[in-house]
Amino acid sequence: MSEFAKTRETALEALQSFIPRSGKYSRDRNAVVEGNTNVSCLSPAIRHRLLTEWEVAEAPLAKYAVSTVDKFTQEIYWRSYWKGWLSMRPEVWDDYEASFENPFSEKAESVMAGVGPIAVMNSFAEELTRTGYLHNHARMWFAGYWIHIARLPWAQGARFFERNLLDFDPASNTLSWRWVAGLQTPGKTYLPRRSNIEKYIAPHLLDPTGLELLENPVALVPENITKPEITRADLMSDHIPESGGLWIHEEDLNPESSPLARFKPSAILVSGNGDRLSKIGASEIRRRWTDSAISDAADRVEAHYAVKTECAMTADLLAWARANQLSDIVALRPEIGPLHDELRALKETLAEENITLHLIIRPEDQMLRPFAKSGFFPFWKKLQTRLKKGEFPLKNDVLPF
Repeated sequence: MSEFAKTRETALEALQSFIPRSGKYSRDRNAVVEGNTNVSCLSPAIRHRLLTEWEVAEAPLAKYAVSTVDKFTQEIYWRSYWKGWLSMRPEVWDDYEASFENPFSEKAESVMAGVGPIAVMNSFAEELTRTGYLHNHARMWFAGYWIHIARLPWAQGARFFERNLLDFDPASNTLSWRWVAGLQTPGKTYLPRRSNIEKYIAPHLLDPTGLELLENPVALVPENITKPEITRADLMSDHIPESGGLWIHEEDLNPESSPLARFKPSAILVSGNGDRLSKIGASEIRRRWTDSAISDAADRVEAHYAVKTECAMTADLLAWARANQLSDIVALRPEIGPLHDELRALKETLAEENITLHLIIRPEDQMLRPFAKSGFFPFWKKLQTRLKKGEFPLKNDVLPF
């Protein structure tokens, strides 16, 4: 995979190209091979919803039985699980955000630069910063190395990924790093082991230098783990006004597939969150990919709604509303993360000028969210039941309450 799809059209093409390989996904997915050809590499497009989860899950069913691609479907919905879990426990994200007060150490800077004793970990750091992507297995090995071998703070490793990953997702990234560290599932950590790395990395890609350090790794076991409690069990969708402005943000760039598909906007703003990218020191490749995806969304929605579209920053929302004399703005609700953190201040600023921000939840997200109260496999079992009964996915005009 030389370039990751950054428009809806190219993402759909990449999906169709992957379908013939999806039947062997369960067998091949753990192998780290050149070009990552055994996985779809669609995670950036799915994360920003250039494609929806169901579009990607449904596509292989035209060729394969449900059981054949069950593992592929399951992997797609891990992100939905993580989103739902964090949505009910937003304080976990707040804890991650607090880590920004601590600067990277000289040792951490060296690991991020790919200067360390284990060659394969150096290559992962280089690949991440060069391409904006790592195979999931490589992410787990690198996170385990960062935490348990280099003995560096997990949240700083998560921040390194946030800087670079094209598919960075606040829930998936934060909670996966917590899982490797032994915080997400108490008593379970993830250690990178030489035998596992040698088994799954293609031989011609594997430099064995330093692998002896991973023959008998010892976990850094966290102390005094507190299980996060559910503090936001319910989350309801606002009503869609008859008219108003449509705000599209980088958290969901596909309103055409949502309950907003038939909305009649008088003005449209598509925004990126460049302030966040500046704060974290995001890579240039991540910035460019995000800008391209936002530009694609602007072109698509202008054609879909037949309304001229403006592109700006989230901070420009009020000025845009004023210029278009809006009293109502509607948007798909962003999940827990940097943009969500800005919502309260945004709503209050708009309300001071008698402008109401209506936040809409996709019906499928509304249904899946409460399934994530505990572990992934209870979540998956409930989702499978709905799939088998034909109760999922929900149509955009059918709400699960």
